[in-house]
Amino acid sequence: MTASQAFHDWMKTVQSTMEHALASFLPEAGHAPARLHEAMRYAVLDGGKRVRPLLVFAAGDLFEAEAALLARAAAAVEMIHAYSLVHDDMPCMDDDALRRGKPTVHVKYDEATALLVGDALQAQAFLALLQAEGAPPARLLAMLRLLAHASGSVGMCGGQAIDLESVGLTLSLAQLEQMHRLKTGALLRASVLLGAMSGKELASAEVAALDAYSAAIGLAFQVVDDVLDATADSATLGKTAGKDAADNKPTYVSILGLAQSQALAEKLRNDAHHALIPFGDKARRLRELADLIVQRNA
Repeated sequence: MTASQAFHDWMKTVQSTMEHALASFLPEAGHAPARLHEAMRYAVLDGGKRVRPLLVFAAGDLFEAEAALLARAAAAVEMIHAYSLVHDDMPCMDDDALRRGKPTVHVKYDEATALLVGDALQAQAFLALLQAEGAPPARLLAMLRLLAHASGSVGMCGGQAIDLESVGLTLSLAQLEQMHRLKTGALLRASVLLGAMSGKELASAEVAALDAYSAAIGLAFQVVDDVLDATADSATLGKTAGKDAADNKPTYVSILGLAQSQALAEKLRNDAHHALIPFGDKARRLRELADLIVQRNA
């Protein structure tokens, strides 16, 4: 078996594990209010690459964390991510009709249901992590605090607010990077640290190395997203292609051009690899995920 095959098998195992975990941590579809619970499951299950859970498990592997705690941490961060997509797709924000190759929640159901789905998934995320067994209470509290910080106004929601305010404006590269460090990078960083914290209490040097890795992949993820939005079609992406340009949003491609954006993504991949040097071969899954983030085509 080649290294790429081994990584592919590991990735498929984690994705399958997460599908089962998410299905068990979400309310049953038939439980009242049935329509809301059905829509929550529609938003989360059977879709997406599960990049954030993969990062949780990869960082957990680095520190030999128990699978049960990793599954709850990964489910929590994926529910936060899913809720953000549901709200992001609504007419009051990006107004998109396609997500993960299927109709968005407000199209499949209605806008009020979509709003409630996002609200409920945010609460369900914290409940899923809070009910973890075996983690020291102080560390579990730190994990909950980390997820809340990454999700709120100084993290993901703050980045989305800046994104909405930036439509039609010309941003500097530094301003664009700051927006995406919050909108995309904060939750990716939380994924890495939640996985690591599931295994042990981290030393400051370990946090610094994981922060450097997370910063690199967080920006790389968005750079590649911008490249794909400009070069791929909707069928490949599973969402509407070309929407950033159509909505007059600032992107890496609009500021740097396509070739420089692709070069920046490659530089960030190298930065991510370099940040993991202190961990040696034990960090191979995190390295492979940096490669996946930069080399993906959807």
